[in-house]
Amino acid sequence: MNSKTAEKGRLGLDVGTSRIVAASRADGDYQFRSHLNAFVTMPLTQMAARTLAKEGVLHAVEGNEIIIYGNEAERFADLFHLETRRPMSGGIINPDEPQALALVRRLLEALGAGGGENSYRICYSVPAAPLGRDAVVTYHETALGDLLSDMGHQARPINEGLAVIYSELEDTNYTGIGISFGGGLCNVCLAYLSAPLFSFSVAKAGDFIDSSAAAVTNELATRVRIVKEKSFGFNGNLTDKVRQAIQIYYQDMIQEVIEELHKAFSDVRNVPKLGRAVPLVLSGGSALAGGFRERFEAELKKRPLPVPIAEVRLAADPLNATARGALVAALAEM
Repeated sequence: MNSKTAEKGRLGLDVGTSRIVAASRADGDYQFRSHLNAFVTMPLTQMAARTLAKEGVLHAVEGNEIIIYGNEAERFADLFHLETRRPMSGGIINPDEPQALALVRRLLEALGAGGGENSYRICYSVPAAPLGRDAVVTYHETALGDLLSDMGHQARPINEGLAVIYSELEDTNYTGIGISFGGGLCNVCLAYLSAPLFSFSVAKAGDFIDSSAAAVTNELATRVRIVKEKSFGFNGNLTDKVRQAIQIYYQDMIQEVIEELHKAFSDVRNVPKLGRAVPLVLSGGSALAGGFRERFEAELKKRPLPVPIAEVRLAADPLNATARGALVAALAEM
């Protein structure tokens, strides 16, 4: 599995609401490329189009508009006091954006997964359904699979929480709980020896924090997200109202995930007898806030799970863990 032959032509994709990450491996080293899964539009002028091209800013011309997408979208949104738009919403393809799949395709091309001579065997992440709502992600999973196949790739889905386990829990033979705190959803999976025992998602995630904090502080969600990602921490200075609101909704998200974990265990006919305490690993962009792991662990101690937890750990690379786990699956199973 460590040979160049086994590694060539395999790709792991984290197709997230906030970011698309592509993982590959060469000579045993993991490599990651990413773009924001977002865009903004501005009126078309030939001067603007030429300038963007000269600066290497990802953009496309559609009718009388210029669509700026990928990493530069947030900067332009902040400069012009606009909200970014998303090809995905709530963890799945955004039904309110008719060009959503076309933009995802452009982003994949920008990440070097454009197909043709660069075709891959790909494992791509898909969210778990919220408890009791299995049909919610069916269209999303199929649409992405069809898009990747149309681009010339061999593709299969992998549950996002399970991908985190594949990435981070090799030392326990892929036994434990993986949680991905993403932009649109929090994805949770319990696995035993790499086999998922249950998985689900929670709608309170990064976007929920941004929009809720924006609503009570009269700020744009894009501006709140920038503050959250660049300067928020649980142990930081919370004297301003934006950071105070961010902390309140972070706490709400953590408590909701733990509550849903208890429901998931109660829905299992027999609580799994794993024979040992298992690790719980946290990943995703929303897990990067300073003090997040400690805050999650403190809340979990207030409501212990039926399965003993050996430790609560932060993924070695939270932003790239899902893509890395998807690549592990592609290398092992395709």
